[in-house]
Amino acid sequence: MEYRPWADEIRPETLEDVVGQQHILGPDGLLRRIVESDQVPNLIFYGPSGTGKTTVANIIAKRSGRTLHRLNATTASLSDVKEMIGQIGTLLAPNGILLYLDEIQYFNKKQQQSLLEVIESGDVTLIASTTENPYFYIYNAVLSRSSVFEFKPLTARDVAPAISRGFRFMEERLGRKLELEEGVCAHIASACGGDARKALNTVELLANAAVTRQGKALVTLDDAKLAAQGSAMRYDREGDDHYDIASALMKSLRGSDPDAALHFLARLLEAGDMITAIRRILCSASEDVGMAYPQAALIVRALVDNALQVGLPEARLCLGQAVVLLATAPKSNTVVAAIDAALADVRAGRTGSIPRHLQNVHADTAGQEREQGYLYPHSFPGHWVPQQYLPDELAGAVYYKYGDNKSEQAARAYWEKLKGERE
Repeated sequence: MEYRPWADEIRPETLEDVVGQQHILGPDGLLRRIVESDQVPNLIFYGPSGTGKTTVANIIAKRSGRTLHRLNATTASLSDVKEMIGQIGTLLAPNGILLYLDEIQYFNKKQQQSLLEVIESGDVTLIASTTENPYFYIYNAVLSRSSVFEFKPLTARDVAPAISRGFRFMEERLGRKLELEEGVCAHIASACGGDARKALNTVELLANAAVTRQGKALVTLDDAKLAAQGSAMRYDREGDDHYDIASALMKSLRGSDPDAALHFLARLLEAGDMITAIRRILCSASEDVGMAYPQAALIVRALVDNALQVGLPEARLCLGQAVVLLATAPKSNTVVAAIDAALADVRAGRTGSIPRHLQNVHADTAGQEREQGYLYPHSFPGHWVPQQYLPDELAGAVYYKYGDNKSEQAARAYWEKLKGERE
């Protein structure tokens, strides 16, 4: 007998049994109304694995009366698509075809284009699923002919009914009563990382390996902790999660929330991605703290060096300190605003000639040296003298504007006093 994953065996067959996704499958959810209308358009389901995309596609297929074809873009080829299209109008597909294309992001542009004509004509209804942002990975012409629905990660509360249902099915399958220690279902629900498939696979494993004690099949909490360990982390260094967590870390630092920053740092470290955390931390020191606390860049660099030297798990201490420092430091983005304004002028061609008194004197031909006229600031009181440094075309341009923090205001007061006395 061919093995069939338990999660597939007990896959819900009605929308009522699908867990989570109430925003689109609730009583007034748009996707639910579309499915119940039996006039299903081309659909793209976007979201993490184990959140119900395949389940909903199967339910739609059964209601449609169309011949169902399944393709997984990780293994399917252009010839598979052509073979499917060849069945249109034959006895194999008298009412047309419903194509469920999993992981569509792995189809290249040519493969996706091969579907355009048949989904445009209505001979094929496409339901595609992807764990990546469809607006980055799916060809625009396919997107424009489809409706996109986002499937959100499941909460522990969402997954709990599926886990209870899974244990009931396992009791029927094994023909014996399962006794669960307190906390087993709750631990699986919280540790599965919002992935119902992963939760149900854990249920199957625990039920099959239940310890028989005094004639009872016991599922222990310790076994549940071992079976579900490490499952709560969703992370793919090439996927959306990588960029989302890095972005969340950076924005938490900028928003001065040390607790959130520590949370997202922990997620990166738990996934073993210390380098992404380090890049964001080093960047934040200049972009978000900057001149409000210039020493932060030096301290953070030292902490990062320490982290790289000791490695994980000890590196968590150094990086945790860096994150708390940046999150609680005063903030200023004057540096990034200033350099970006200067770059904008340069990229727009607003450069001009370097003033003569700033040029390298060695550039003159020997024997034809010209008076440069450069005023050496250290030769003047306060080590400053009025002098034009910008090209004539940009004279008077202001890129850097002092922030309202204590450090920058002190510098502003110093220079305003000194320059006011000289000008």
